[in-house]
Amino acid sequence: MSRLTAAVLQMNSAADVDANLATVRGAAAEAAAAGVRLLVLPENFAFMGAHARDKLAIAEAPGDGPIQQCCSELAQRHGLWIVAGTIALRDPAEAQRIIAASLVYDAEGRVRARYDKAHLFDVELPEGSYRESATIAPGAATAVLSDGPAAARGGLSVCYDLRFPELYRRYAQEGACWMTVPSAFTHATGQAHWAPLLTARAIENQCFVLAPNQCGTHADGRSTWGHSAIIDPWGRWLAVCEEQPGLAIAELDFGAQAEQRRRFPVLAHRRIYT
Repeated sequence: MSRLTAAVLQMNSAADVDANLATVRGAAAEAAAAGVRLLVLPENFAFMGAHARDKLAIAEAPGDGPIQQCCSELAQRHGLWIVAGTIALRDPAEAQRIIAASLVYDAEGRVRARYDKAHLFDVELPEGSYRESATIAPGAATAVLSDGPAAARGGLSVCYDLRFPELYRRYAQEGACWMTVPSAFTHATGQAHWAPLLTARAIENQCFVLAPNQCGTHADGRSTWGHSAIIDPWGRWLAVCEEQPGLAIAELDFGAQAEQRRRFPVLAHRRIYT
């Protein structure tokens, strides 16, 4: 199969796991009814608390817990592949920090890949400072590709990773057709950089980019940018959510992608400077 219908879910996640999972359940049913086979959830889809440390209380052991169980059941029920944005997993080596893991579930509800967020958002902005490393342990700097529907492989990343193009180039070199960027981009950084960075990653790697984001204001007062999008290898925005929660749905044409790569072999022209 050379075509695949995919969707990204934009959310305004709250400090209520049950309410957030109810939103995901409704979105999964809506996506399946629209013919979607690959659904990507945003970063922190199940929980955004009033304080950074609140996530420690809802962290789950790998393979066990209501958040992971929900994703597995929805994938199986609707015959979807689901990229579960990030889920807070317990770190056996650190009691005071979690792992922000992006898990891929196949249509039978099995975990097929796991990527742990590697780049952590430790920055000072006009609206406030962020120190993700205080409550999140960084994942290894390891590229993680996943199988997917339509026999097309994808590369996994999370939010702040978007600013580090070498990860995405590695995915292109390994044959990825699509790449996921589940995010909770702040309003300020998103307004300035979200669209240019996503578009650049798509164009320079001739890949589809699936980027679900958080939107609105959350329990901690943080405002996120929204504008979840699906972008094609030419840099065209095929679908976008703007500023409200919802689904952006688009068809990924892998045949057209292969033809573009053949006719415009930019990846083969790359030279390494010394």
